[in-house]
Amino acid sequence: MGLEKYWKKRDFEKTKEPEGNVEADDGNIYVIQKHRATHLHYDLRLEMDGVLKSWAVPKTPPTESGVKRLAVLVEDHPVEYASFEGTIPEGQYGAGTVEIWDVGQYILKEKGEDKLVFEIKGSKLRGVYCLVRFKGRKNWLFFKKK
Repeated sequence: MGLEKYWKKRDFEKTKEPEGNVEADDGNIYVIQKHRATHLHYDLRLEMDGVLKSWAVPKTPPTESGVKRLAVLVEDHPVEYASFEGTIPEGQYGAGTVEIWDVGQYILKEKGEDKLVFEIKGSKLRGVYCLVRFKGRKNWLFFKKK
């Protein structure tokens, strides 16, 4: 996706969110941010293709096998967003507080157009996780494999 959608939705003179850019290297940052916006949700972010690929997860992320969560694909975020915590001002896209809920690294095991399998090495989430896309949609299923 790149960062065009991210930049278009934000006024960086009003928000302290990082403006960022697309980084050339492919790292392995994993972060989940608890986002108290209009509705409380969790933002899952995985560093890929020079950006943070991002999904909004409406419920607490799964810590055990067998628990499945909806994950809605949202716009890519800059890599610098992985360390962002703060308040997005009223009137701005995503207004509310953002705090880091879990952070660490991940190892990509399988990558396809409709499926990602990765091992998370965080403080709250550890193990092999999967994201599977519902046919032709922005909605994915997020769950722990083992």
